[in-house]
Amino acid sequence: MNEIFQNRILWASGLAWTLAQFTKFVVVLVVNGRVDLTRLVGAGGMPSSHTAFVSALSLSTGLEVGFHHPLFAVALVFASIVMYDATGVRQAVGRQAEVLNQIVDDLYHAAGIRPERLRELLGHTPIEVVVGALLGITTALAFS
Repeated sequence: MNEIFQNRILWASGLAWTLAQFTKFVVVLVVNGRVDLTRLVGAGGMPSSHTAFVSALSLSTGLEVGFHHPLFAVALVFASIVMYDATGVRQAVGRQAEVLNQIVDDLYHAAGIRPERLRELLGHTPIEVVVGALLGITTALAFS
């Protein structure tokens, strides 16, 4: 169990995720002037915490075991899939949720049905992913 607490790859990855989530909280506080505690754990927003996490994981793995090692290749492929998903699939799902919420709102006002809103902030813009990657890379380099 002690080895887990000494794993620099896990620490760098976890710290990158934590910094990204805290940054989201601060961004909402500064931009909207409100405290939104869900930004400390929620998906979506600036920067991408998923991307920060997997970027730190990939680079830390490469720095620890070498960039020629199969584990680095696995981490890099995993990171690529997560980043693609963040900007592609999850972004599309978020847009679909917006449309469905508008339909539900229209039905609510027309027919009086009780609306159940879907989460719209699921995916990331490319810039949110790039900033998340830079945060993850910076965190991994700080741990090396």
